[in-house]
Amino acid sequence: MAGAFVTITGGTGSFGSTMVHSLLERGVDRINILSRDEAKQDEMRQRLGDSRVKFFVGDVRDYSSVESSVIGADFVFHAAALKQVPSCEFFPDQAVKTNVTGSRNVIEASHRAGVKSVVCLSTDKAVYPVNAMGMSKALMEKTAQAFARNHPNSPTTVSITRYGNVMYSRGSVIPLFVRQLQEGKPLTVTEPTMTRYLMSLQESVDLVEHAFHHAESGDLFVKKAPASTVETLARAVSIVLGHGDPEVRRIGMRHGEKMFETLLTREELLKSEDQGDYFRVPLDARSLEYELFVEEGETDIRDVTDYDSNNTERMTVEQTCDLLRTLPEIQQLTGETVA
Repeated sequence: MAGAFVTITGGTGSFGSTMVHSLLERGVDRINILSRDEAKQDEMRQRLGDSRVKFFVGDVRDYSSVESSVIGADFVFHAAALKQVPSCEFFPDQAVKTNVTGSRNVIEASHRAGVKSVVCLSTDKAVYPVNAMGMSKALMEKTAQAFARNHPNSPTTVSITRYGNVMYSRGSVIPLFVRQLQEGKPLTVTEPTMTRYLMSLQESVDLVEHAFHHAESGDLFVKKAPASTVETLARAVSIVLGHGDPEVRRIGMRHGEKMFETLLTREELLKSEDQGDYFRVPLDARSLEYELFVEEGETDIRDVTDYDSNNTERMTVEQTCDLLRTLPEIQQLTGETVA
């Protein structure tokens, strides 16, 4: 990425901020950040103090503000989204405007500007979606794939990265557990047996960079990751911070929550390519000539199940503690550094 020009939508959020630090360390020439929150931009501008980072106040719903932020860019990382499941349940139309229409604006503006590669951030909730956030993200994926299918000769490669739970990202449960422990309160979990993938912000950045360098248009990438139950995670956070075995209180599932995360469907796994740390799912580029499939369809019916947080590697409390100790945020709280 050295010498590159990168635009990041939603660049002041957890993913975007981590990506900015990683790219600056890799020697990029310029980073444009497009986001709606001028206060977060000002805080980030002062914290970074780096002239290579330019800030654009705007919204992905507004095509013109997207267009101005991608002119001249080599790569675009599209992280701007409405991500809170309960909020999207109450305002699904707003989720569609940002996650679907906004994504289309980013892809179209990047295509017209001659951007080399666009990576769109998706979520496990787009798989078998049961909530508005997941449904809008599923449509975002379809929007990206439709562009690739309809523009096979475009110089712009559009791909998707799909994530499960990212530890210590904004809105994740670990900061909540930390605050509850500091205040001497019980740790609240919606459902103790609920399972979630455990992935660091740096691993999420690595996945995006893998997509930038290896994607063909329409590709979907997933990072292989272990998982734990929410109760295991709560107990591990408490132990790592020196609070011992905590009181864990069940409060019940929230609007639109799932018991486990699914990153790849059985059908996607059947056609996926195992790339070691990642799965790559190529675009289904079949045409609209359905008559070609009247007498012959898919024949691969291998005994494969979905890739989800129930059948991936399940971590113990001790293993989860070891993983938590590698997080910079936890190291800052404990004063310990793990090599």
